[in-house]
Amino acid sequence: MKIIDKIALVLIIIGAINWGLIGLFKFDLVAAIFGQMSVLSRIVYSLVGISGLWGIKLLFDD
Repeated sequence: MKIIDKIALVLIIIGAINWGLIGLFKFDLVAAIFGQMSVLSRIVYSLVGISGLWGIKLLFDD
């Protein structure tokens, strides 16, 4: 597995944990750490979204 694939996977896991916390406890961990829709939180959300798209590629790799 390439390093970029591992980074994408870690970000996908972070996003999944964050969504789980939102769904179960109405607690947004990214917003709690970086601020509600601050520049940093938007960067994290964007990276998680891009990683999710990259994860589609991982489904079809051998």
